[in-house]
Amino acid sequence: MTESVNLREELEAVGIDDILAQLDRDLIGLQPVKTRIREISSLLLIERIRKRMGLGSEAPTLHMSFTGNPGTGKTTVALRIAGILHKLGFVRRGQVVSVTRDELVGQYIGHTAPKTKEVLKRAMGGVLFIDEAYYLHRPDNERDYGQEAIEILLQVMESQREDLVVILAGYGERMDRFFASNPGFRSRIAHHIDFPDYSDGELLEIAELMLRDMAYRFSAEARAAFVRYIGLRKTQPLFSNARSIRNALDRIRLRQANRLVADLDRVITADRIQSIEAPDVLASRVFAVAEPIAARA
Repeated sequence: MTESVNLREELEAVGIDDILAQLDRDLIGLQPVKTRIREISSLLLIERIRKRMGLGSEAPTLHMSFTGNPGTGKTTVALRIAGILHKLGFVRRGQVVSVTRDELVGQYIGHTAPKTKEVLKRAMGGVLFIDEAYYLHRPDNERDYGQEAIEILLQVMESQREDLVVILAGYGERMDRFFASNPGFRSRIAHHIDFPDYSDGELLEIAELMLRDMAYRFSAEARAAFVRYIGLRKTQPLFSNARSIRNALDRIRLRQANRLVADLDRVITADRIQSIEAPDVLASRVFAVAEPIAARA
């Protein structure tokens, strides 16, 4: 039986501090989420040490629920969680198998069980991430086979919880209704983590980080225009936080490239190629749709 352990040496030996630092670098904001992940990591580190010391310890339940709007980093955090669990020895493989209802539920009698079991087979030893998990339950459709998938998942989550971690993800209110309709899931979920929406300032920071990673940058005027873009885009339907920001930057880069190529006779410099200018941002239809409405109001 081990008498004592140097916590710093243990942390460095398993390498989870590197993953937590990477999480801080990769994700802007989300401080409550990062704090919770550090708490879970600390618990599992202590559980690992307790086991080595011969102290009686039941394997912790690690199934989780991630709630929040699209584009708030749920999939990224799931990947980091898988890495932490693997390094600490709580899963055999640091993989994430990401699925939705379509991969689990069949359309005909007898199709659902094989589909669900095949997904579970692929995920075993790692993390199964089920996005928009509430779509598994459709009480308004008597011929829906989602309940069969739910029953198989619940059985495996309990009987093989030492070899599989399941993360259910989706909108907060819908997930609350899903858990109310399926108390078996709620009783098996140990960690409920809510992912808040990003603030305007955080979305701008995310955009600038994405551009920097692609070797682009905003000019001062383009940056000011993008601040306006964020404010307008958040008021429109189907806004998906960082996902919408990435999509916007893709379209901005298209407009920038088209602007540059339109002047073929001009010598181009690396500085011009990297610079996003205000017209590249202001040509977005977000301004055309939103600002005339504001003017009429």
